[in-house]
Amino acid sequence: MAKKILVIEDDKDIRDTIVYVLEEEGYEVIASDNARILKKVQDLKPDLILLDNWLTDWMSDLSGQQLSKALKNDPATNHIPVILISAVNNLKEIAKAGEADGYIKKPFDLTELIEVVKNHIQIDL
Repeated sequence: MAKKILVIEDDKDIRDTIVYVLEEEGYEVIASDNARILKKVQDLKPDLILLDNWLTDWMSDLSGQQLSKALKNDPATNHIPVILISAVNNLKEIAKAGEADGYIKKPFDLTELIEVVKNHIQIDL
């Protein structure tokens, strides 16, 4: 059974590229342009979440860092790896403060994307 990845990215071109690359790698991908989908995260049961740190069309007072921290502090979702994606200079610190499991700096190399996903997704043995 394919591992499921939830991609939350408001830039359509970046989102479509991520979806295409990950589907080519054999993952099931659910994509959204906003964080409203996180309300369904327990039903979706993703194995990994790729989360843009700056979502422009949802709640402007919540960043990806804050959403990540909320996911990590919820016993129902804290087991799901969260990877922040952003072009900000201090992304490493933002990811750490948000308790994210990792980060990908934009612009990113597609090989890097695949490696980060593989390094953070649970593999069934």
